[in-house]
Amino acid sequence: MVTTTSKEYVLGISALYHDSAAALVVDGVAVAAAHEERFTRIKHDPSFPVHAIGFCLEQAKLSAQHVTHVVFYDKPLLKWERLIETYVAFAPQGVKSFSMAMQVWIREKLFFRRLITKELKKLGFDIKKVQILFTEHHLAHAASAFYPSPFEEAAVLTIDGVGEWATASLMKGSGSRLEKISELKFPHSLGLLYSAFTYYLGFKVNSGEYKLMGLAPYGDPKSPETSRFIDLIRKEMITIYEDGSIFLNLEYFNFPVGLTMTEDAKWHKLLGLPRKIGGDYTQTECNLALAIQNITEEIVVKMARNAQKVTGMKNLCLAGGVALNCVANSKISDEKIFSDIWIQPASGDAGGALGAALAVWHMHLAHPRTVKSDTIANVAYLGPEYGEYETRHMMKKYGAQGITFSNTSEMTAQVAELIAQGKVVGWFQGRMEWGPRALGNRSILADARSNETQKRLNLKIKFREGFRPFAPIVLEEKAKEYFDIDHSSPYMLFVAPVSEKRRRPFPANYHQMTLREKLYYQRSDLPAITHLDYSARLQTVNSKGNPVLAELLGAFEKVTGYPVLVNTSFNVRGEPIVCTPEDAYLCFMRTDMDVLVIGNSVFVKDNQPKLSAELQNITYAAD
Repeated sequence: MVTTTSKEYVLGISALYHDSAAALVVDGVAVAAAHEERFTRIKHDPSFPVHAIGFCLEQAKLSAQHVTHVVFYDKPLLKWERLIETYVAFAPQGVKSFSMAMQVWIREKLFFRRLITKELKKLGFDIKKVQILFTEHHLAHAASAFYPSPFEEAAVLTIDGVGEWATASLMKGSGSRLEKISELKFPHSLGLLYSAFTYYLGFKVNSGEYKLMGLAPYGDPKSPETSRFIDLIRKEMITIYEDGSIFLNLEYFNFPVGLTMTEDAKWHKLLGLPRKIGGDYTQTECNLALAIQNITEEIVVKMARNAQKVTGMKNLCLAGGVALNCVANSKISDEKIFSDIWIQPASGDAGGALGAALAVWHMHLAHPRTVKSDTIANVAYLGPEYGEYETRHMMKKYGAQGITFSNTSEMTAQVAELIAQGKVVGWFQGRMEWGPRALGNRSILADARSNETQKRLNLKIKFREGFRPFAPIVLEEKAKEYFDIDHSSPYMLFVAPVSEKRRRPFPANYHQMTLREKLYYQRSDLPAITHLDYSARLQTVNSKGNPVLAELLGAFEKVTGYPVLVNTSFNVRGEPIVCTPEDAYLCFMRTDMDVLVIGNSVFVKDNQPKLSAELQNITYAAD
């Protein structure tokens, strides 16, 4: 441990809503960041991030007493003010919701400084020396996007459900300064609008929005029904202004004071279909998903145009939960509104922990900013790393049988051969990813050329809905041979069309097919990653950002001629992405994966002893 210090160390925290996390900033650089869920194994864990904080300190080789500033990612008293004013405005509606919310707030959140102090003392922080601060929620989002970006100056757009009052904000970043220009306020929220449709179509709010995005391409863009839904939403539910601001007709929404997102009876009457509760998706439901996705894209593009017009900037930074909508991000890119776009890979609330710490470093402590090139290793690979000692410990505990290669080249050559044979590989390398996407360090990899890969991954490995698409990873220098894209996409936050020459045309009756029939129609020579509209949520890989993964892609190209693989997160439905070698081995053994790779060690399923009945017989929760 470090024994003396004159430096300032800033710890950022997000907690007590969903996706708790911690991030540590030293000399203006994020040295560690992690989601609490990865350690507790509770998906979207909202609890105080004790384990994430412990990791951050361990990674930086610091004791708790060295931390000089702790900052929380929003201002609880402003949020309290919003809750009270909202309930008063809607009274007597929402009495039950108000009562439940007040119990939680009075018990846990209203006196949050006291709660933080109590938890920090347990962890050994010197409460007399550490300064506890709070930053506004959207400032934390904006800081998480702008300060790590490769831009000296940029427009900064943040869009989410709601922070304290803000639901979207526009700021201008320059040097180490962030200047707020405008904001949209609760209850008028694009994020909450999208979540309302997420809820109505049967997915869970705050975790199922990406499923809605994945369902949308099953809708028929030429269907009169899709057009009717778009017209009804625009006419009855929402007013969209030219600058991207919106006004919701609250007669249709229950979230301001209720326990649900929507007024279901009114939605049913307006749209002509009930709220989704189980079962396969109909074409009508897919068309509704496409309608709200199209409206979301329209609004986001309008916000981006306004951001460029107001700030005059040539670069854009994005954060907030809506910035994880990679289809909308790509619409901004396609419109060429900005020369370049940079998106925080942890754009959701977890990322607020990093943004809060960076805001304190640059704005509160007034440290200058050094602009660095966009390097994925310094932005997204901020979690824990485990070496040979932890792998050997896991092997001894479970009797795992593996072969350890003497060098990476031999390992990647062997693994490429196995994937080419149709094997599905759990891939565990280096530091864990920061953010919700697996970017090649905690991933499941498979052959994108196989028409069976998507079905097998969804139903027998991930245990999730069969319609869910998978993302490709591709060598950056070869990306244009397979996808229509003119920029890198290292964080899997853009979509790109599969190249025209690789597509197979739709049959004449395509839009009359069932969802399942569409799913298994082979749309290109990379069927496992080609979505219904020929799109793919793309990650580009280079040897600078992830040398081991790039080497594997190169080895796979030597075997097959394709430097492209399926990349999905190393977890199953209802569980967080794996963190430790033990997490990885148990996930591997409980699923239909064929091979596990940890560092240079390769474990083949057929060579492993059976897990005990207690470890093997688990039920995966819905997410």
